[in-house]
Amino acid sequence: MPGVPAAPDMSSTQPRPVYVIGAGPGGLAVAAALRARGVRAVVVEKSDGVGASWRGHYARLHLHTTRRLSALPGLAIPRRFGRWVSRDDVVRYLEKYAEFHELELVTGVEVTRIERAPAAAGAGDGAGDGAAAGEGPGWLLHASGGRVLAGRAVVVATGFNHTPRLPDWPGRDTYTGALAHAAAYRDPKPYEGRDVLVVGAGNTGAEIAVDLAEGGAARVRLAVRTAPHIVRRSTAGWPAQRTGILVRRLPVRLVDRLGALTAKVSVPDLTAYGLPRPESGLYSRVRQGAIPVQDVGLIAAVRAGTVEPVAAVEAFDGAEVVLADGSRITPDAVVAATGYRRGLEGLIGHLDVLDERGRPLAHGRRTPAQAPGLYFTGFTNPISGMFREMALDAEKIAKALARRLGVRAEARRAAAHLPDTGLRPVDPPA
Repeated sequence: MPGVPAAPDMSSTQPRPVYVIGAGPGGLAVAAALRARGVRAVVVEKSDGVGASWRGHYARLHLHTTRRLSALPGLAIPRRFGRWVSRDDVVRYLEKYAEFHELELVTGVEVTRIERAPAAAGAGDGAGDGAAAGEGPGWLLHASGGRVLAGRAVVVATGFNHTPRLPDWPGRDTYTGALAHAAAYRDPKPYEGRDVLVVGAGNTGAEIAVDLAEGGAARVRLAVRTAPHIVRRSTAGWPAQRTGILVRRLPVRLVDRLGALTAKVSVPDLTAYGLPRPESGLYSRVRQGAIPVQDVGLIAAVRAGTVEPVAAVEAFDGAEVVLADGSRITPDAVVAATGYRRGLEGLIGHLDVLDERGRPLAHGRRTPAQAPGLYFTGFTNPISGMFREMALDAEKIAKALARRLGVRAEARRAAAHLPDTGLRPVDPPA
């Protein structure tokens, strides 16, 4: 690529690469950061291109974090994409990112199981491939088509929103309307003129409800189990993300108090419309895994009556949906914005590296004690912004892995095309 010197050929000294599973933003960022430090990284992606999950999101979606604070290591997001980057522009950026950093990508291959390589086999290759003392035998990746890939280390970046989670509501199979998970929602056109119930008042559910109301649905109701904290995406030009970055290390009780005061000033009380203020504090909820809802039209829609908050869904009964307050409604369609599972059990469940909720026990630069050389990125949903945290994790993982694999400083400098080892957030070529 013009303006980017060719990277040194590392294949002769590193026949066993580090495998990165997943070509989303987290996986691409780690691969670029590893390459900049002289570590050969190969990204394995089950779909046919980068950013598969972003390609599948609903059309209205924009990043809730600013362009400047969402760039991955080594390449700024183009200014022409605007402050709040659209779904399609995120995909364009990820495509350019992989091209700009000349990443090794293997698409159309799904890794189904990861195992430790036998010690004897690892010891056999170590002397010939430049492996550092203490690197260990490495890993075997079982993939589609009967492939078995041998890697020095593995970074799992398959995504926070991996497997749609649809609750097993009583009577769900008897429902005679259309029931779909939010993962299948693209735009409001199929719902024009219909009565739609959206289940789940997180960011996805709130935005889909607004999209439906603005897109011609006859009636839109939003089923709410726990009232969410609603925040303005930005106030007087100050993005909510920057506040999230600043308060992360403050005491939870203090942030809860500050959040309550801010909400009273900036967010109207919607109790009369069926959406009361939350009882628990904002940051207390964040620590439990509930990210505040950024307002992209929900407040106005609720006040205008185009989105009607209702009680949580308890069951289905034929054409009816039974709500937690005992009422029954008969929507034509239900869109379940009920979240996702990480979906890691089949891949690494046997390695004893997941907690009771299926989340990795270690994250970022930390590797599980029982599985050294296995890293994870993108499995948290931080208030400071997921893209930003994945970018930071990428640098930390690359630094830890380069040290672990014994990659020399000269190789790092040569690979990065820079006078030192760090990637720089440069503007993309014209």
